[in-house]
Amino acid sequence: MGPLIIKIIDAILFIFFLIIAIAAPLLDAQTCLPSTSMFPDILVHLKTWYTHEYGDYLVSEKPHFFVGLIWVELLFAWPLSMASLYGIVAGRSWMPTACLMYGVSTLTAMVAILSEMVGSGKASEKLLLMYYPFLGFAVLAILRGLLPLSGKSNATATRTVLIWKKRA
Repeated sequence: MGPLIIKIIDAILFIFFLIIAIAAPLLDAQTCLPSTSMFPDILVHLKTWYTHEYGDYLVSEKPHFFVGLIWVELLFAWPLSMASLYGIVAGRSWMPTACLMYGVSTLTAMVAILSEMVGSGKASEKLLLMYYPFLGFAVLAILRGLLPLSGKSNATATRTVLIWKKRA
């Protein structure tokens, strides 16, 4: 894929990672932490509004698997999203690896969540439409993890190393 496609994917993922970097500790953490008194009232009201507006029964009922997935998001995926934000901005060589790890973790969680929603029949169309983009972004992050850092080829560097090894 060309460098333009990679830059477009990076821009889309940057926006997604920025949303996750803000929403995970402020909204998702309310699901798994025992007390909401540690959060400002506006954030508690925002979560309550979301739960009622979209009928997100997972957030209100807090089944054990869902709380466990939120913990995985907070302890594993959230730091990876922060690292990926930095990696995209700074053009770090490890950024595709961080995107790949984030994407696989999120895809696994989304498959479990969406399977529960579809299988239980409790989820409304509106709620499913809220969760499906996360599935798409997970696939996009995996795709980005499998693509090179830039559109340039490493063939010259590999050839130089091979020539140097022959002489030694």
